[in-house]
Amino acid sequence: MTSRLLLASGSPRRARLLRQAGFIFTTCAPKVDEQRLAGEPPRVMVERLAVVKASNAHARAAGSNDTNIACLAADTAVVLGDEALGKPDGLEHAAQMLTQLSGRVHQVCTGIAVLDGTDLRSTVVISEVTFSPLSAEDIRDYCATGEPLDKAGAYAIQGYAGAFVQRLVGSYSGVVGLPLYEVCQLLGQAGIRPERSQTHD
Repeated sequence: MTSRLLLASGSPRRARLLRQAGFIFTTCAPKVDEQRLAGEPPRVMVERLAVVKASNAHARAAGSNDTNIACLAADTAVVLGDEALGKPDGLEHAAQMLTQLSGRVHQVCTGIAVLDGTDLRSTVVISEVTFSPLSAEDIRDYCATGEPLDKAGAYAIQGYAGAFVQRLVGSYSGVVGLPLYEVCQLLGQAGIRPERSQTHD
């Protein structure tokens, strides 16, 4: 019997990507502490948090007697040097992050995990993003849109900030927050396949 798919995320961007790939699912926003542990490498952090989110959602589903379920979760960090840039706590903080990223190469690490019963599968996808040099006006105007506020690293590649990206090596969907190729591989191993009978615009 094929498990029902649960996306353990409150992110509309991740839901949109998963729907784009043809999967049918429900969503559940996990309640976890997303703080980085002392000395924890960013790629270890994102995989750990993806596993914690999947486990949290699976436990909540099991508590409601919904046991025939596979939970997919993800966590993304923007990494500059040894620093993991999370979501800014305001526009001033967002401007500081964008100033740091201006004209530099950074990594986007996205951990994904699929928990199907007792079977846990997880991986990390790392992409390299090169930002163009940003003027103070570029940063001010972008912050004024409000787009940076709930985004890791204070930018959305699928939004206005796409114009800042000079070069991308890796997974575009991974930078958005859900690397579709790797997600499809993990879900396929759990026996969950997309339904692609409908066409997209």
